[in-house]
Amino acid sequence: MLAPIEQAWAQQFPEVAMTMIVDYSKFHDVRVDNQLATDTLVPDVVHFQTLHDFPRWKQEGKLFKYKPAGFDKVHDTFKDPDGAWTAVAAYAFSYLYDTAAVGGAPPRSVQDLADPKWKGKIASSYPNDDDATLYLYKLYVEKYGWQWLSRLMDQGIQFQRGTNNPGDAVRTQQKTLAIGTASVSALASPSTEVTWVLPTDDPFMAWGQRAAILAKARHTAAAKLYLNWLLSSEMQAANNDFGWPVRTDVPPAPGMKPIWEYDNAHLEGFAAFMADRAEVERWRQTLTLYVGEVHGAPSPTWLGLHPGAHH
Repeated sequence: MLAPIEQAWAQQFPEVAMTMIVDYSKFHDVRVDNQLATDTLVPDVVHFQTLHDFPRWKQEGKLFKYKPAGFDKVHDTFKDPDGAWTAVAAYAFSYLYDTAAVGGAPPRSVQDLADPKWKGKIASSYPNDDDATLYLYKLYVEKYGWQWLSRLMDQGIQFQRGTNNPGDAVRTQQKTLAIGTASVSALASPSTEVTWVLPTDDPFMAWGQRAAILAKARHTAAAKLYLNWLLSSEMQAANNDFGWPVRTDVPPAPGMKPIWEYDNAHLEGFAAFMADRAEVERWRQTLTLYVGEVHGAPSPTWLGLHPGAHH
C-alpha cells in the first residue's frame, strides 16, 4: 500500500528524496516521543492510526500548525481546526470472503461467521493486538453479545499479528473468510475473487489516518509539499483503491458513499475509543480471555529507535 506512494512521489518530485518508514503506529508514536525526549528526531511528517496522539502532541506544542491547499475541503471530522493535523485518507475494517469458495451462500452478516459450517475457514488479526481490530470486535460484541463471541471462538480461527495477514490468507486461498482487514479495491473491481463487505446492518469501523508536520522537523518545506501533495485532488482520488478520500469535493469509488455518510462506520466512536486508554485496556484484556494471548513476531522487522536516520 505504501510503496506506490514512494513511487508516485519519486515520479512527481524526483529532486526531493523521500524515505518512508513503515511500522505499527503503536511503535511509531512512542518512537517519536522518545526521539523528541532525546533530541534525536528523524521524521518530518508522521501519519498514524493512533489518533489519540495528535491532540496530545498539539497540546504539548510538538506539532507545526499548517493548512495545506484544499484544507477547507477536508471534512470537519478529518482535521484539526488550527491545522495541527489533518487526515490524508480514510480506511475501514470489516470482513471479507473468497467469493468462489463461499459459493452461492455467502455470510449475510458477521453474526453468521459463528455458523459451524465456517469452522476452520476464518482468519483474523488479533483484536487484543491492534486497536482498530479491537474496536471492530467491540462493536460486534455490543451488537451480538458475548455468547456470539464464544461461538465464534469455537471456530478455530487463525489469529495473526498484522491487519494485512487475514486478507492475505483469503487471497492466497488458505482461508475462506477474514475479519479485521481493509480493502475497498475488492468493491471497486468486481472482477476480483474477494468480496470485502460494506455492511448495511452490521457495524463496521473507519477512521481518518491523521498526518502532521512535527514542530522540530528539519525539512519543513519538503514536509509542506508532501502534505499538499497527499491532499491534492489527484492523490485523494487515487485513495479509492484502498480507502476513501477525506475531501468533500472528491468522489469516492463508484457505488460508494463518502465515508462520513455511513452511520455504522463509527468514525467518531473510534476516535473517542482511542482517546480513552483505560477503556482500550479493559477491552484488550477481556478479549484476551476469549482469544488467548497474542503470539507471533510483533513486526516484520524490529526497527529500533531511529529507523531512517542518516548517520
